Amino acid sequence: MASLKEQLWDPVAGFGVTFRTMFRRVATELYPYEKKPTAPRFHGRHQLNRWPDGLEKCIGCELCAWACPADAIYVEGADNAEDGRYSPGERYGRVYQINYLRCILCGLCIEACPTRALTMTNEYELADDNRADLIYEKSRLLAPLLPGMEQPPHPMRLGDDEKDYYRGAGQGRGGADPATQDTQRATTSHPDADEHRSTGSQRTAAALDDPGTRS
Repeated sequence: MASLKEQLWDPVAGFGVTFRTMFRRVATELYPYEKKPTAPRFHGRHQLNRWPDGLEKCIGCELCAWACPADAIYVEGADNAEDGRYSPGERYGRVYQINYLRCILCGLCIEACPTRALTMTNEYELADDNRADLIYEKSRLLAPLLPGMEQPPHPMRLGDDEKDYYRGAGQGRGGADPATQDTQRATTSHPDADEHRSTGSQRTAAALDDPGTRS
């Protein structure tokens, strides 16, 4: 049988800790009302980027799907039509899905992308009470149309062929600088990231010049 001390004093002592701390200022973040800023290179939800005229950067090559260690990406490519294009290249991603039930947000897919079509935003609130809603379709991954962009399909507006897009030759034909499209990621620019983006564009343009490097 519990002693009188255990019956009376122990509950009071326990509440004493509660009363001493309940009026103190808390040191935690007031989430979700106040959110801590994420790092510029935080790996959040993916985004499919666009060119300044609204065409999609994705060429349906499926390299991101091959690079994914969790088998979370599914891509189906299709051929473009000259009078109605979805991307500057020969093909585009007709079907694009990312299964966030499998995705580990490692970023290997964006490293494999040859056109920088796939990047990662700072959005990390991906929880849902429906498993089917965690399979993101292309419509949920595409970057929104900015002012001056045109909803695909439409002809190329920034150049005569895909090489002009990668080299930035179409800047004078209207639209923004292609480099500005990375602002759609909602991330802060970083010198190393800019250098990586520039180098990747140069490699893509060089590959287009050499037919032997294309499948």
